[in-house]
Amino acid sequence: MAEQLTTQGRDKRVPVVIIGAGPIGLALAGDLGWRGISSVLVERGDGQVYQPKMDMVGIRTMEFCRRWGIVDWVEKAGYNRAYSQDYAWVSQLAGGYEFGREEFPSVQDESKPPQSPQKRERCPQNFFDPVLTRFAKQSGKCDILYEHEYVSHVETDEGVTVRLRELATGQEFEVEAQYLVGSDGGASAVRHALGIQMAGQPTLTYTTNAIIKCDGLEKLHDKKPGYRYIFIGPEGTYATIVAINGRDWWRLSIVGDGEMRTLGEDEVRAVFERAVGRSDFDYEVLSILPWIRRQLVADKFGTKRVFIAGDAAHLTSPTGGFGMNMGIQDAVDLSWKLAAMLEGWGGPELLASYEVERRPVSIRNVTEATNNLKLMLTPRKYLNQKVFEEGAEGDAARKEFGDAYTQMMKREWYTIGIHLGYRYEGSPVIFADGTPEPEDTVQTYEQTARPGHRAPHVWLEEGVSTLDLFGKGFVLCRLDPAADAEPLLAAAKEAGMPVTLRDINNAEARALYGAKLVLVRPDGHVSWRGDKAECAGSVIDVSRGAMAYQALEATLRGAAE
Repeated sequence: MAEQLTTQGRDKRVPVVIIGAGPIGLALAGDLGWRGISSVLVERGDGQVYQPKMDMVGIRTMEFCRRWGIVDWVEKAGYNRAYSQDYAWVSQLAGGYEFGREEFPSVQDESKPPQSPQKRERCPQNFFDPVLTRFAKQSGKCDILYEHEYVSHVETDEGVTVRLRELATGQEFEVEAQYLVGSDGGASAVRHALGIQMAGQPTLTYTTNAIIKCDGLEKLHDKKPGYRYIFIGPEGTYATIVAINGRDWWRLSIVGDGEMRTLGEDEVRAVFERAVGRSDFDYEVLSILPWIRRQLVADKFGTKRVFIAGDAAHLTSPTGGFGMNMGIQDAVDLSWKLAAMLEGWGGPELLASYEVERRPVSIRNVTEATNNLKLMLTPRKYLNQKVFEEGAEGDAARKEFGDAYTQMMKREWYTIGIHLGYRYEGSPVIFADGTPEPEDTVQTYEQTARPGHRAPHVWLEEGVSTLDLFGKGFVLCRLDPAADAEPLLAAAKEAGMPVTLRDINNAEARALYGAKLVLVRPDGHVSWRGDKAECAGSVIDVSRGAMAYQALEATLRGAAE
């Protein structure tokens, strides 16, 4: 296809063009293909990951992987799932002080929480991108153009003309698409072409990441193995080391401040050896990447036919592991809506709801990540220097500091509420039921089928979750066999909206879902619930974006008055 597009591109038409083949672009292309929608995915690089920017696949992302049938691929991607997942904060590894530790089971031993059929997985980007690439190619609906770049686009009421360039030859060509999505990172060319600004804090810290190959690091020091070490010196928090593959690859992050500095390999080696606490060992610096921690969210997420997703729409500190997982949520939210429009049953409010739904979640998550960063860097402001002294007074200072820091950092380690508790309050395609919005929590999560929230997980039988019912189209869950679902099914059929009726005879599900009838969207979020299928046509029209819920509500309010 790459050759065909290059030579015949001016005549080529495709439903969706996606710029950027990182995890977000790959997930979007894969989900579209899973829905039967073709796409062209354009990537400036060669598809290789030399600096994995993420390593945690969150629980919600794993629920999507379960839907796509690729959980086994993730688990077998290459990470040593038997490796320790402990977090520890130390002065140095060999001979230094360990101030505290949060112990976690290994990935293979960690149990699934009661709220989900899945759990988080450790799968760094150098493993996860190939998994998503395989998924994107699986349907045969996605053509990936490596070493090509976006040049420009022209949007009309009928579609988008996208100009691309083949890097090897410099040849430019055009592709006609119905929709364009920029998942091309923080410096997104698509976002810049749209003139969209970002708001927030453009610089939190200047940081330098280095991927280091060091076999047998655990034998060089006296600390228990850990997935992540936070290093604290007299100046406060200065670096972290993370197990990239659970074997011999490590990511050293030298956490700077607001001053821009470029570190060479000698400086990277000096920090690594300081953190390890010795220099008499062999290791290799594989790559060095300077980067800027930011807290930014785009003012807009697109136009009628051009959208941005992932880092192109929101930039966040990695403290908490929200960035990539938030972008995957963008992709899943956007994918089914694009499919609905291309299949002809989506209404004019549907794609407009993408920004309304995802932007508040982005602001929530990047703010939480920045707060986590501030907690991690607290020792830069408040640190009793006696923690570095020998003797009883030093022991007491270390215990006081370690206990406080350990308790404080739990907010970053335990985040199920962030990953599963996001909701689409005020969306034009959510039919509100008038119930109060529950507290938005971080460390805990209580399932609810309140419209706008993720439909709850319940085990229906061994190995079968309610979540396994959702994905391709809408699902009408009937939790009382006497409830009349026909008005909703008939209204959906008339509108051409795909709906499958599922009878659920389960007491736990009846209690959690809170109504006899619950309509669940293709992305797994509840769009409506009720005991009777009243106003069936309006429910279906709101859910597919043919009318905005707010407009319907105003009309009903006016009629009542």
